[in-house]
Parts: sequence; C-alpha cells; structure tokens
Amino acid sequence: MRPLIDRSPLTLLADLGAVSAVLLLIFKDTILSVMASIQLSSNDMLRLGDWIAMPSANVDGFVVDIALHTIKVQNWDKTISTVPTWHLISHSYRNWRGMYDSGGQRIRRALHIDVTSVHFHTDEELACLHQFNLLKDYFEGKHDEIAQWNRRINGEGAAAINHRRLSNLGSFRAYMQAYLDRSPDINHDMLCSVRQLDPGPDGIPLQIYAYTSNTNFVEHEDAQSDIFDHLISILPDFGLALFQQPTGADLRAGLAGSRAGSVLGQVPAAQPGPARSTSGPR
Repeated sequence: MRPLIDRSPLTLLADLGAVSAVLLLIFKDTILSVMASIQLSSNDMLRLGDWIAMPSANVDGFVVDIALHTIKVQNWDKTISTVPTWHLISHSYRNWRGMYDSGGQRIRRALHIDVTSVHFHTDEELACLHQFNLLKDYFEGKHDEIAQWNRRINGEGAAAINHRRLSNLGSFRAYMQAYLDRSPDINHDMLCSVRQLDPGPDGIPLQIYAYTSNTNFVEHEDAQSDIFDHLISILPDFGLALFQQPTGADLRAGLAGSRAGSVLGQVPAAQPGPARSTSGPR
C-alpha cells in the first residue's frame, strides 16, 4: 500500500508546531483576554462601576466598560484609560468595592503635636478641663487610679516628682477618643481608635484610625474635615500646640527681632558728664 502522503510524520509534527506557534502569536491577546474574562467573571473580581486603582498603568477611577480585549476606566481627572483585560490578571490592582460594601470609609490622619508644649496639668488647667462633659468619665477613672498609685509609694518617696500626674497630651488623646465615640459621622460598628505614634522630627503624632459612616467621597471628606477642624481649634485649651515648620513670616519676624536687639545693644546709654567742645585743639 502506498502511504497517504509521501512525507515523514516527524516533518508533519514540526509543521503543525510551527503553524500553532504562529497562530498563538497572532491571537495571543485574544486568548489571554478570553481566559482573563473567564477568571474575572467567575471570581467576581470586577464589575461595571467599580473604583479600581492600578499604579503600574497609572489608572485610578471607575470602570465604565468591560469588553473582551479591553477595560475602560474613567480616571478622577475625567480622562479615559484603556487597559488590556489580561493585565487585570497578570498585574495587581486595588478594587474599592469592598469599602463601599462594608459601609465605612477609613480615616487615618494624625495631628502632629509640638513636643515643647507637652507638660503636666496645673491646677488651673484641670479646673478648666473639668468643665468638658466628654472628659468627665476620663477624669473620674484617672483620679482613682492615680490616687491608688500615689498612696502605694507615699512611704518610699513623698516628693511630688515621684507621684503620677495627668499630662495635657494624655487628656487631649482621651478627648479625641471621646469626641469620636460621640460623633454621628463615625461608623461605631467598626474600629475607632486614637493612638500615639513614635515621636519624630515633626513632633508627636496623635493618629485617628476610624471609619466614617458615609462612603461617598464628598461626604467622607466633609466629615473628616469637620472632625479635624474641631480638634485643631480646641487644641490650645489643653495647652498644646501643633508642630509646624518655620515659614517665611516666622523667619522675617525672627530676623527683625534680632536686628532690633543688635541695634539697641550697639547704642550706649547716655551718661551724665561735662560737655565736650566740638572744636579742635587750639
């Protein structure tokens, strides 16, 4: 019997491999996109209207179209970015849908306190702060705790330096926590904490880590700003000051003061004595 084709089977396999390689090269994006679409759909990784952020592609906005080969995203600056579908499988990205579904958007911002303004409370400051309703429970608990501590060490060291005292930094931190606990803008079913971070060149950070009850961008920013507006405004009542880098006005005021002091130091005070003739020797 004569063979169907007068060629070696190895040659046929080599030809099929070459044709397959060419087809894979031509339809690579289509094949990858089909597989990516299947994974995205089956795992519910992406939907229309999702807010996604992909720094590697400079994408940060809402998904407006999902096609076989491309995903269109409207960025916050209203530009449109087109990303290959398979990029969402091969590259990492952040989907903010979980934030919207949770019902809370995070606040993670700190007030940087000037270290030089931290001190123990004076009696006058405590008398003033006792008028704050939000600090009533804090002062009652701390009063008993500190009184017990000081009673235990009275035999060892009666000097005031050995006693525990309240600091204005601790009282303000307690006020921040109490203010958040009473705020209607905070989601109280989620984590709500005020923590002190490591001191650094910019002062002592008191960081708020909480979640607003409204996930809408504008309402979230308004609520966050209202909270910090209040805290910054009431900060001087605790004898504290925010840390701030010197500005041009600070430098001008300092230089003006130093120049005035140097000029005053160069002018000697008038001394009583006999009048001197202004004419030369005769």
